Amino acid sequence: MLFGKLLPREGNFFELFNQHGGFIVDGARAFILMIQNYDDLSLREKYATDVINAERAADRVTAEVNRLLHKTFITPIDREQIHGLINAMDDIVDLLQDATETMSLYDVHKMTDEVLRLGDISARCCERVQHAVSLLPRIHHADAAEGAIKACEEIDRLESDADRVMRSAMSKLFREEPDVRELIKLKTIYELLESISDRCEDVANLIEGVVLENS
Repeated sequence: MLFGKLLPREGNFFELFNQHGGFIVDGARAFILMIQNYDDLSLREKYATDVINAERAADRVTAEVNRLLHKTFITPIDREQIHGLINAMDDIVDLLQDATETMSLYDVHKMTDEVLRLGDISARCCERVQHAVSLLPRIHHADAAEGAIKACEEIDRLESDADRVMRSAMSKLFREEPDVRELIKLKTIYELLESISDRCEDVANLIEGVVLENS
């Protein structure tokens, strides 16, 4: 009994998930502001920096979760679920940073409607991820479990929307863009943005598993 009491228990994994989710949303909102204000170089650079700062903050949370996993004997949910969830969440903010840096490296001069639409869908997916994660501490309660599952279903629908926008964007790009270099640049950016919603769906699938096993 004494041995059990001395074992490190629980940790603050849910709080760390929530912090990470907040940084995902911060990065997504900064990314949207960057592409909405892309013609203003000073604003573009400001919001790009905000995306990078959000990614670095999220990385620190990911490192803390992995450190805590090594120190905590009894965890609130399965250890593999904790590890898989935090790393899947980190993939989202990594892609936001990748998209931001790619625009700079490729010297993209203008945004298209398709970039704005994919960016908007990505941001909404990120917000639903954060909402679902915020409910995890209460998943033993029916209302929280139901809310988390609903958020995951919304992410699935948004991911399908992103697929449709992506197909339309690629068709238009290959039909109408005469500059091969510009075509390559935009194709890469479209793929990065569509991947954000894919990674959000990965997180949603993991959260659904956590909810079903623990509610």
